[in-house]
Amino acid sequence: VVFLPLMKEILTPWDVAQVQLDYQKITDQFGCELINDDLIAKMEKLTGKKVSHLIKRRIVFAHRDLGKILDDYERGRGFYLYTGRGPSTKSMHIGHVIPFMLCKYLQDIFDVPLVIQITDDEKYLFKDLQISESVEFAKSNIKDIIAFGFNPEKTFIFSNVGIYDGNEDITDSKNEVYQEGECLNCESSKIRNTSQKKKPFNGFFKKELVLAKSITFHEGSKVFGFDSSTNLGQISFPVRQLLPCFYSVFTFLKNSNCLVPAAIDQDPYFRLARDKSKIFECSKPSTIYSQFLPSLMNLGKMSSSKDKTIFLDDSEESIKKKIRTYAHSGGRKTLQEHKMLGGDLDNDVSYQYLRFFMEDEDKLQSVADKYKKGEMSSMEMKDLCIEELQKFVRTYRKRRDRVSDEDVAKFMGCDKDFY
Repeated sequence: VVFLPLMKEILTPWDVAQVQLDYQKITDQFGCELINDDLIAKMEKLTGKKVSHLIKRRIVFAHRDLGKILDDYERGRGFYLYTGRGPSTKSMHIGHVIPFMLCKYLQDIFDVPLVIQITDDEKYLFKDLQISESVEFAKSNIKDIIAFGFNPEKTFIFSNVGIYDGNEDITDSKNEVYQEGECLNCESSKIRNTSQKKKPFNGFFKKELVLAKSITFHEGSKVFGFDSSTNLGQISFPVRQLLPCFYSVFTFLKNSNCLVPAAIDQDPYFRLARDKSKIFECSKPSTIYSQFLPSLMNLGKMSSSKDKTIFLDDSEESIKKKIRTYAHSGGRKTLQEHKMLGGDLDNDVSYQYLRFFMEDEDKLQSVADKYKKGEMSSMEMKDLCIEELQKFVRTYRKRRDRVSDEDVAKFMGCDKDFY
């Protein structure tokens, strides 16, 4: 748990202060390292490609042992990517896309496997949701994720509620959570319709027990901030998020390092996973962390509040309205003052969104220069942001509309054979 100085706010995997965050302080207190020019040069040398704009602009800014991943890769030892999604809404919003954009980039340039855990159990335990709601959100979010264009031959998606140890039929007709044939990771899946299936997990539940036994309540409380109001499900959940850090949990991964792309608030999980890696005789998972896409009001990360959040299924008119109405401006009080002093890029949400979504470096630099000099107004900045987000969502929606149940079955199928 990190208490942000002078703010008396907490940064945990479930709570992020609704204030502007000082990423340098967070990095120092978590004990991570900043991504430097040497690491960027190493990535470009190994892949022969320029780094993602997210890394170049230090939106992806911190890491643990990324250098080791690259050194081992250079020597011929592979790695896999592991990330996750906790489905709390039917559609993901634009803040959720950053880790998946990073995973897509990393999978493409390194040609490595990707494991995606859908923590529908987490959202039921930590949010005011029915389990059936969490499962329905998961089904929709899985299609959202597939639409980013991951390689189906090297990507495995699994749901915590929908699968347990790779071969249990999680069918609950009484509560109508999963009806027969709906649980794509389970033996009952009718979509796959194959006579025999490989098991993707190598004793998931047994390993969960071993890992859980190694973590005391005192240790978990220090890392995650548990208190007297924490329910038992919340206390046990982190073990399930830690397990995919270890290749031996999966039958289709052999002696691989693990690299976890995530937002910085997820670091407590992976600090603990690194401490426990010896239990499974695996190397410590490495991590690469991104900043949060700020909320429209420029306070902390974007939330899932419907009115003030841009979702991937929003209409172009809705995107325009939300940016025009709610996006915090870095402009001055009057147009005359703005032309004289220029705009404040650090506090202008529209510009910050362009940093995340406008890939053209020259164009972004030109926008920044004009705004700082007062040659571009706040409304012009908002209009440019609207145009960029509408284009991103429009292109994304075309891919999302093409995702079928058969695609879902392929990504969640049990017959993975990456190595």
